[in-house]
Formats: sequence, structure tokens, C-alpha cells
Amino acid sequence: MTRTEYRWLLPSAMADPELPDDRLRGRRTVRDWAVDITAFLIAAGIGLLALGTIEADETTADVVVFVDSVVGAVACCALWLRRRWPVGLAVALTVLSAVEPVAAGALLVALFSLAVHRPFKPVAIVGALALALVPLQPFLRPDPTTGYLASVIFGALLILLVISWGMAVRSRRQLVVTLRERAHRAEAEAELRAEQAQRLAREAIAREMHDVLAHRLTLLSVHAGALEFRPDAPAAEVGRAAGVIRDSAHEALQDLREIIGVLRGPGDADEGHRPQPTLATLEALVAESRLAGMKVALDNRVTDPGEAPAATGRTVYRIAQECLTNARKHAPGTEVSLTVDGGPGEGLTVVVENPAPTEPFERVPGSGQGLIGLTERATLAGGALEHGPTKDGGFAVRARLPWPAP
Repeated sequence: MTRTEYRWLLPSAMADPELPDDRLRGRRTVRDWAVDITAFLIAAGIGLLALGTIEADETTADVVVFVDSVVGAVACCALWLRRRWPVGLAVALTVLSAVEPVAAGALLVALFSLAVHRPFKPVAIVGALALALVPLQPFLRPDPTTGYLASVIFGALLILLVISWGMAVRSRRQLVVTLRERAHRAEAEAELRAEQAQRLAREAIAREMHDVLAHRLTLLSVHAGALEFRPDAPAAEVGRAAGVIRDSAHEALQDLREIIGVLRGPGDADEGHRPQPTLATLEALVAESRLAGMKVALDNRVTDPGEAPAATGRTVYRIAQECLTNARKHAPGTEVSLTVDGGPGEGLTVVVENPAPTEPFERVPGSGQGLIGLTERATLAGGALEHGPTKDGGFAVRARLPWPAP
């Protein structure tokens, strides 16, 4: 059952979706009505027993019996206000019970309600007042069938019993409310963690798409621009450029399909996954850029690129890919130098530099997210990346990545 379905079984303090406190409650639940009716009947029953004892005493005048009956009825009816004014009602019935034995039942119910709905301090004050007035009622209205001392002890024990019972009920309710609050807080924290994980996943996918597709699309742009401005180029050169455009578009579609497969999940992804780029495929990346007309000087000083860790090699590949893309967009016609050095135990160092462009060119707007993504990628891989302009107006990117010793 949901909370709405079983709310009628709870007291109004527990059915409130917020934390119960000492403020006024809304409408009574079905359980509240049942408890209030039961409390009224119990108070009325105790009052009738006391009234019967008073009537059995032949020395009691009929007027006193009538007044006691009216006062007892008013005290019992006043219990319907115990949820709204528990302190005031308990104090009034405490004072009234000192001279009216028929109000004893209503007093016990009022003290119980006070202990349930109010904190310890007002309960202790009213309870102390009730205990202090216990000896007064048997003295003013003695019970002929019970001794004075027995009446005082019995009355004090009843007051202590109902107050203790009410405080126990309040403690249990506060425990349940605390557990409910913790559950709500845990659900909220879980939702926040899920939202944060989704945001981080989207950012990672966005960086991956930028690193992969920007390289392919700039190749398409370069060759398409060459075909546009050189319509009279030899057929062999046109065919080569068209082939590069075709291959780059195919690679871009493959990369995009791979990323979409990650978004779909493992159950919906294609069966055949393309191999991830590594340090060993760096030369193929450079060859692809040279085929597009770039001048790239590769100095790979790693003895065995195939032995590099997969994550480190993939990071080096993405750094080189992004740097070549940026050089193609912002410094066309310049020679890019790519240096990779290092080995097991000493780490890998990647340096990509390009001079300032010497010829005018149509500038391509950049988002600035590529270098930010490279810095985060290098940091996640356990390394560091620095970038910035050089003294001669060019641009340089330097990264250092870990390569643990075997």
C-alpha cells in the first residue's frame, strides 16, 4: 500500500508528510476519531465509577451529586479539545480534580495527551502540579471505602503511569519520524548522485565527440575547400581528394555510430566494435593528416609503441588528434612538429608545436572546449597537460602521462 492508502491508520501527527512538531494538526484521521472516542468513554467510565461511590455515601447531598455529575460531563466533553490546547486543558483539569473526583478520568487522559504532544518541560511542570495536588482531593473529598494514604499513593501512581506511557509514545513517534526523514534524505541524495553521474557522462561523451568528429570534419572541410578553389586540378588530385573525403566521412560515421552505441547501452550496441586508437596507430593519424595536405613532422622516440598501456596510448592519440585539428583550423600551411618520448617507468611525454601562420586565411571559430577536454583527459589518466602561445607567436601543447614499470 502507498502512504495515501494507509494514512487513515496513522495518527494525524504521523500522517503528515512533513516532520511532526508541536504545531496544530489538520483534520483528524480515522484512527484519531477512534482514539478520541475511546478516551472519552474511558474518562466517562471512570467518572461514573467515582459518581457511583459518591451516591453510595448517604451523607452526600443531592445537590452535590448533581453538581458532580454536571462537572464530570463537562470535563469529559472538554477532552475533545485536548489536541488543540493540551497544556491549558491539563492545567484546568488538574486544578478541577483537586475538588472533583469525577474529573479524575478526564485528568488522566489529558495528562497522557499532554505527554504525547508536548516536549518534556511543560509535561514536567504540569505533572509536578498534578502530583502536588494529589493529597488535596482525598483530604477534601475522602473516599469512605479507601484510606487517605492509599488514595494518595494510588493517585500518584496513576499520574506517573499515564505520563510515562505518553512520553514513550512520543519517543516512538519521533523515532519513526527520524527514520522517515533519513529515508527521504537518502532518496534525495541518490537522485542528486544520479543527476551528477548523468551530467558527468554527458560531458565525457561530449568531449569524446569533439575529439573524434572535429578531426574528421576538418579533413572534409580542407579537401572540400581545395576542390572548390581548384576546379581545374588534375583528375588524379581530384580523385585523391574525393577519396579522402569519402574515407573521412566514413570514419566520422563509424565514430558517431560507436558513440551512439555507448548511449544506447551494451544490450543495444553493435556486435562488432572498432578497435580503440593506441600509440601504435599514431603514425596512421599523421599519415592521414599528411594526405590532407598538412605538414607534420613526427618524432616518435618510443622503442615499442605497442607495449604502451591502452589508456595512455589512447590519451596520446587523442591529444595528437586534437592538436592536429587545431593547427589545421588556426594555423593552416604551417609545419606541425609532434614529438613522443618515454618508456616504461619514466612515463610518456608528448609535445606538439606549430609556428604562427604566415599567410592570410579564413579563420574558423573555435569553442575552446577541445583544450579543456584534453586537460581533463590527461588529469584523469594520472598526468598533466600545459598549453599556450610560444615566443614566436606559435602554439605549443605539452603533456606528460604515466607509464608504469613492468
